[in-house]
Amino acid sequence: MVSLAEKSAGFEHTLVTVEDHVATITLNRPHRRNALNYPAYDELEQSLRTAAADPDVRCVILTGADPAFCSGDDVGEIMAGPKPVSRAPMPVTFNATPAAIAALECDKPIIAAVNGAAVGWGMELALFADIRLASEKAKFGELFVKRGLVCDVGGFYRLPAIVGPAKAAELLFTGDIFDAAEALRIGLVSQVTAHDDLLPKARELAGRIAANPPLAVRHLKAGLSKYAYGDPREIGAWAIEKIRLLMQTEDHKEGVASFLEKRQPVFQGR
Repeated sequence: MVSLAEKSAGFEHTLVTVEDHVATITLNRPHRRNALNYPAYDELEQSLRTAAADPDVRCVILTGADPAFCSGDDVGEIMAGPKPVSRAPMPVTFNATPAAIAALECDKPIIAAVNGAAVGWGMELALFADIRLASEKAKFGELFVKRGLVCDVGGFYRLPAIVGPAKAAELLFTGDIFDAAEALRIGLVSQVTAHDDLLPKARELAGRIAANPPLAVRHLKAGLSKYAYGDPREIGAWAIEKIRLLMQTEDHKEGVASFLEKRQPVFQGR
């Protein structure tokens, strides 16, 4: 079996370490505020799948190289650029972003250490974690509506269960960005720390989890996923269908163009 450390040795956009049964996966595109292009998505997916399969890993920390956690899709490359060459499909159980599936299917506890902006798909990534800790510099936002799109499975599947349907509707419909204090108030994160204390706090918590019987912890996670959140398969397939549909609209193209041109969008409803 290939270990997580071996698998990630050649990665360009993701840093991975394993220490005392805790894997730390760090998105490493700080010049793009850790926005994800196709290779970065692929490395994240591979890291999560390998962490789930590696018997030495008992807990996973997700974070980003400062100054951001993850600012979502790299708009210039993904939304405005050419699409990647297709590869053999992964053996997945529902239809959504492959990295999202890898996070949701990981049976090890995941802690998101949100050190800066977690917006767009970056907020989705934080939602896929079991526990979220935030630095005082963290920002959150479901920005998909600003690009004429719907969110991935996290916004539909996890967000309403965490903050309640009405608050989830407000965040999804407005695309507003909010700070760590608001995230704590609405229950999105469980702790807010000084920026320099974030990773030590996450590692201390991960260490306490990793010290417990790993089989029991995995079954606890499975129970929480089943009874707190329900089954993501149907909503995952629905969300990706709507994303594909909306990516053909003029409003989506205007959302992307206005972002790249740094101007206010004008949406026409078509």
